[in-house]
Amino acid sequence: METRTLVRIALMAALIGVLGLVPPVPLPIAGGVPITAQSLGVMLAGLVLGARAGAVAVALFLLVVALGAPLLSGGRGGLGVFMLPSAGFLIGFIPGAFVTGWLAGRAWPRADLPRTVLAAAVGGIGVVYLLGIPVLAMVAGLPLLKAALGSAAFLPGDLIKALGAGLLATTALKPWRATAAGGERP
Repeated sequence: METRTLVRIALMAALIGVLGLVPPVPLPIAGGVPITAQSLGVMLAGLVLGARAGAVAVALFLLVVALGAPLLSGGRGGLGVFMLPSAGFLIGFIPGAFVTGWLAGRAWPRADLPRTVLAAAVGGIGVVYLLGIPVLAMVAGLPLLKAALGSAAFLPGDLIKALGAGLLATTALKPWRATAAGGERP
């Protein structure tokens, strides 16, 4: 990887950390998993950096969290966060960013708003939920269906985040996106 790509990976990891400053909104019906702004950063990582670099940025962020940095929403950090009901969602961030970037890359150069929002929704919501819901059910001791129904409370906010990520990627961050990952299209 060239230096520019590494810098962008570090900046995106930092942005996901900054989004952790937005206070979490706890949902008692979802096993204690809060609504956070950080999934917006995961979607942006894939849309702006592409599949590989986006997944690396998210993995870097989670590594820093695992090392103890209190970068998760609500000031949480350390290995213990990977034992909580939200652990599957956190781990799902990595393949979520990858799939988002991969799908956005398939749409390039026609990456208009509907295509980028769809990529963000499939990767940043679908893939993340696919990993997060089973872990939530297991850790919280809930039936899988109840965990899935409780997680449905996140959908409206996550769809708004997918729209926001799509808007940012197709407007304000478009020049950065066009040269992301050393010329690799996202």
